[in-house]
Amino acid sequence: MRHAVLTFASTMLWACSDDAMTGSDGSSTGSTTQTTQPTSGPTSGPTSGPTSGPGASSGDLSEGTSAGEASSTSGGPMQDLVPVGHTRELRAVWVASVGNINFPSAQGLRVAELQDELRQTFDAVAAAGLNTIILQVRPESDALYASAIEPWSRYLTGTQGEDPGFDPLEFAVAEAHLRGLELHAWFNPYRAKASAGSAAADNHISKKFPEYAYSYDAFLWMDPGAEPVQDQLVAVITDVVTRYDIDGVHFDDYFYPYPSDAEFPDDATYAEYQDGGGQLDLGDWRRDNVNRMVKRVGEAVAGLRPSVRWGISPFGIYRPGTPPGISGLDQYAEIYADPLKWMQEGWLDYLAPQLYWPSTQTAQAYGTLIEWWSSIASDGRYIFAGNYLSKIGSEAKWSLDEFATQIELSREYADQGSQGNIFFHVGPILDNSEGITDLLTGELYVQPALTPPIAALLGESVDPPVVDLVDATAQLSHADPASLRAWVLYRAEGEGWAIERITPATQASVALPGPGTWAISAASRGGVESLGVRVVLP
Repeated sequence: MRHAVLTFASTMLWACSDDAMTGSDGSSTGSTTQTTQPTSGPTSGPTSGPTSGPGASSGDLSEGTSAGEASSTSGGPMQDLVPVGHTRELRAVWVASVGNINFPSAQGLRVAELQDELRQTFDAVAAAGLNTIILQVRPESDALYASAIEPWSRYLTGTQGEDPGFDPLEFAVAEAHLRGLELHAWFNPYRAKASAGSAAADNHISKKFPEYAYSYDAFLWMDPGAEPVQDQLVAVITDVVTRYDIDGVHFDDYFYPYPSDAEFPDDATYAEYQDGGGQLDLGDWRRDNVNRMVKRVGEAVAGLRPSVRWGISPFGIYRPGTPPGISGLDQYAEIYADPLKWMQEGWLDYLAPQLYWPSTQTAQAYGTLIEWWSSIASDGRYIFAGNYLSKIGSEAKWSLDEFATQIELSREYADQGSQGNIFFHVGPILDNSEGITDLLTGELYVQPALTPPIAALLGESVDPPVVDLVDATAQLSHADPASLRAWVLYRAEGEGWAIERITPATQASVALPGPGTWAISAASRGGVESLGVRVVLP
C-alpha cells in the first residue's frame, strides 16, 4: 500500500494507516534566620513506576543518607539531611515548525507576535503539567535560530535566509527555563526541502552540495551516505549545543526517506564507496551510514555537554513480527534505521518510538509495542513513547479515554525503562481538544515530576542547597549554581516525603506553603537529585 503523506509531510505527520505502512522535554521562629550548610554525600535518586495520581501516595524514599543524619563541613550550624525522591517521568510535547503547524503559526509575523506565540504555548504546556518542550529548529536543513552555517527558515518570514528580527531558539530557551520546562532542540537530519519546488537560499546545503541533493517524491533529500552532508549535520549540532543552553538534542524518524515507487538515487555515492574497497551490500551500507551518524552525534553532544539529553524518535515498529503478531512497515529494511542497535551500543540516551496506533488495533497494538520497546531499554536508558495526540476526536478509536489508556500502558512498564510520553503535537493541548488538557491536569499529571536522570550521570554527586529560612521563605544558594536545573520541595508525609513543588534553580527562594516539616533538594542539569535539607516551619 502506498504511504499516505499529509501536507508538508513532517516526520510526525505520516498518516498511520490500518496496515501500519506509514510512519510519521532547620527551623525558624518569627524572623530568625537559620542556615543549614551542605555536605557531600550519597545522592538520592528517582523512584521508578507510574507517577502517582490523585489520592495516591508519592512519599517514596530513595537510597541515601539515613533520615535525620546531621553533618557539617564548615563549622557552621549542623544540617539535617534526609533522603528524598519522587517518581520521574518525561512529559513532553512536540512543537512543529514545518508547514507552520505549531510555531510559528504563520509566515511573516512580527517579532512581538512570534514571541507571544511562544509564551502562550509554554504557559499552556506548563499549566498542563508537562515538563519538556521539543521545538523543531531545523525542519529542512535551515534554522529557527541565528546560524552561520545554515539559512533562516522560510517558515519564519516566508523567505529562506531572511532574518526574522530576533532569535527564536534563544528566546524559547529562556522562556522555557523561566517556567521550569526543559527545551530540547529538534532537528531533521537529511530533509532539505519539505516541498522540492520551494526556493533555497544561496547558503543552503542543497546549493553547497547539489550533487548530493535528490528530488524524491515531493521532497528534496540530502544523501545520508555523503560525508560532507554528515559533516555539516554534526557541525550544526555542535554549534547549537555550544551556543544555546538547550536541554536536549532530538531527531525524528526521517533517515532515508519512506519508500515510494522510485528507488532512492544514491547510486553514485554507493559506487564511490565500492570503488574505495567497501564490501557492504546496499542495505547494510545505508544502515551503516545512519549508524555512524547516530554515533557521531552522540559523541559530539556528550563531549560538549554531558547533561544534554540525546535521543531519537523512530518509526513505532522495529520489524514486522517483532514482537510476534505485529505487522507493518519494516524500518530496518525500508528507511535503514536500526534503533535496536543504537540502544544496544549506548549511542543515545533514549528512544521515543512513534506508537501512532490505538490500543485496540491488534496488528499494531499500543500495549504490545510499548512492552517490546521497554524490553530493549538497557544500562539506565529510556523509552519515551510517542503518542499521536493530533488524532484525538478524529474517530471513535481516538477518544480521550484512548489517550488515558496509552499513558497508563506506558507507565505499566516503568520498571523496564518506559519513563514517559511525547505528544504530537501541542495543538490539542492549547485547544483542550476533547478535554485532553483537563485530563492531564486533573488526573494524569497532578503531581509535578522531574525528567529521569541521564544514564551516564547517575553516579554523580550533587551537593544539597544552603537553606536560610526567613519567616516562611527558604532562601537558597548552592556551591555550583550553574550545574543545577531545579529546587525540589517535599512535605513530610507519614514515614516519607511527598513532592510538593519544583522550582527553577534560577530562583533564589522557595515559599513554604505553611507550617510543617519540609525538605528541599537540588537537582542537577542531568537530573540527579541531592539529599534533602529538612526544615521545620512552626
